[in-house]
Amino acid sequence: MSFQENLKKVVARQQELSNLMTAPEVAGTKTFVELSKEYAQLTPIVDAINEWKKNQDELENLIKIADESFDDEDLKKLIGDEINTIKDLMPALEQRVKLMFLPKDEADSKNAIVEVRAGTGGNEAALFASDIFRMYQRYADTRGWKFEVIHKQEIGIGGFKEAMALFSGQGVFARLKFESGVHRVQRVPTTESSGRIHTSAATVAVMPEAESFDIELNENDLRIDTFRAQGAGGQHVNTTDSAVRITHIPSGLVVSQQDEKSQHKNKAKALKILRARLYDAERNEREAERAQQRKEQVGSGDRSERIRTYNFPDRRVTDHRIGLTLHNLEGILQGRLDEIIDVLIAEDEASKLADFE
Repeated sequence: MSFQENLKKVVARQQELSNLMTAPEVAGTKTFVELSKEYAQLTPIVDAINEWKKNQDELENLIKIADESFDDEDLKKLIGDEINTIKDLMPALEQRVKLMFLPKDEADSKNAIVEVRAGTGGNEAALFASDIFRMYQRYADTRGWKFEVIHKQEIGIGGFKEAMALFSGQGVFARLKFESGVHRVQRVPTTESSGRIHTSAATVAVMPEAESFDIELNENDLRIDTFRAQGAGGQHVNTTDSAVRITHIPSGLVVSQQDEKSQHKNKAKALKILRARLYDAERNEREAERAQQRKEQVGSGDRSERIRTYNFPDRRVTDHRIGLTLHNLEGILQGRLDEIIDVLIAEDEASKLADFE
């Protein structure tokens, strides 16, 4: 089906829904609610189509008038200016319509669980992991999102071996999903007396928070073990079996939680993480199938892919997927990530639009 045929189909469907909703037998029923929901979803698309078509028709009419011979030079100039104005406007209107027809990521509106782990580089990698984790916390503040630490394993010098948090708010996953991958840092560690630059890394995994209806967990597929929580250096060790380990037998995924003193709370957190990982695995499988049909410019977002380098000596941040370099390291680490994320989203849309043609 061609793009123009798709446009006609959407407009016709909205009109059909409008007619169905006015039927007396539908009023106040569940069917009316379902029709209304679909109508509301189609309305902004139809509005964009109508605006595009209106300007197309107006442009054609003005061009016909301009082709006619008349002596009024002022009118000729006025029509010519109007033609140029509409011509300048048309590409943006067309792109707006096409963007609305792109396949939607069903997870974009969901909250996100972000997991940061120290990679290669020992203590320096752990310190960098804590910097990255705090960067996302500050970014959440700038967006007005809620930030809740789910799990954190510190190494004692201010670094994190691993840390996980839930980000809640509007459009969280849509903005954070491109952060998955290997983040590399180049800087002189505080413990380095010779001033030599070291390269370390941290891995980031961003997963959409899965609701119970997204992933149904069968109790028969779960093995739940409890054990005594272990604290660093023997400190803060619980004397009861409050820690929980859940094994999802079909997939082999294992999730452990011991941050809370309550076994019930640890189990709830572990189930939340397990659902997110299973849902993320399903999404990645579907995305891998789609990726075979189109070449993505932004990158797969796979956590094994090196996506960004933070260079402290030159105070710059480079995103390797889009070739973007910003000399604003301090601002980025303070949470001003929109400078990068906006470009990543635009590049992703451009890539999809190119395949849409």
